[in-house]
Amino acid sequence: MNATYGRCAVNERLVSIGKREIFISEFGRGPTVLMLHGGGPGASGVSNYSRNIEALAACYRVLVPDMPGYGKSTKGIDQSDPFGDLAQSMLGLLDALKIRRAHVVGNSLGGACALRMAIERPEAVGRLVLMGPGGVNTTRAIPTAGLRRLLGYYKGDGPTRDKLATFVRGDLVYDARDVTDAIIDERFRASIDPEVVASPPLRGPRGMPKVRLIDFTRDDRLKAVQTPTLVLWGIEDKVNRASGAKTLAKIMSNCDVHLYSKTGHWVQWERADEFNAMVTTFLAQDTSVGAVN
Repeated sequence: MNATYGRCAVNERLVSIGKREIFISEFGRGPTVLMLHGGGPGASGVSNYSRNIEALAACYRVLVPDMPGYGKSTKGIDQSDPFGDLAQSMLGLLDALKIRRAHVVGNSLGGACALRMAIERPEAVGRLVLMGPGGVNTTRAIPTAGLRRLLGYYKGDGPTRDKLATFVRGDLVYDARDVTDAIIDERFRASIDPEVVASPPLRGPRGMPKVRLIDFTRDDRLKAVQTPTLVLWGIEDKVNRASGAKTLAKIMSNCDVHLYSKTGHWVQWERADEFNAMVTTFLAQDTSVGAVN
């Protein structure tokens, strides 16, 4: 379906990947950039990147999917290897669209998915941009309060608007003044979709997968990743600790890091202008991703 998003034309459609239907929104022309959203309750692709799509679509073909388990895509994630399951779906999406190589931008859960894509099929990934990615030191420290709230959202008394507001305003951002009631309402409605409630995409510790599958620092394959990588992390991140940035830079041979003061888990939202400029410049250095009109 063709429509508009801000000043951008958008093509929205479902793409079949095996037994799944993946909803994607496509903007702009040029080298392909795949943007993967975070895993908080009610998350979706376009909402996660509402302050970035227009800027990047001026130079790139921007693909923004709802990952499995979220938005308008098929629900359910393989809990025995969630990052791997998501990565295979997103690699399958590139295959279905006949995209040989793409830059991949990932926030939180989307960052973990992006990293796993680079591990599994490095030739498919041009450059990586990771914002507070999941799966870094997660089994080496007590989980943060924000991560506990994320994983516990569907437990206890179940999903409520108050729990969602506390998570978004208290854990995702440093300064919550721009987080409107409309944003909270939209995410809460998405979080109580009966299919999501029946099979939450992110769950707590019961039935946890093998540690190396949820903590990249325990996966020896990470050392072999040569993909040029830019890690952007808010120092005040309450979901994934900013110390993970240094860990990735130490393990990955082509990894640059930028830390943002007075910024939480949503770097791309809280520091949108700087994010857009930095990412555009970083991706422009790589011509291995061809343009598709």
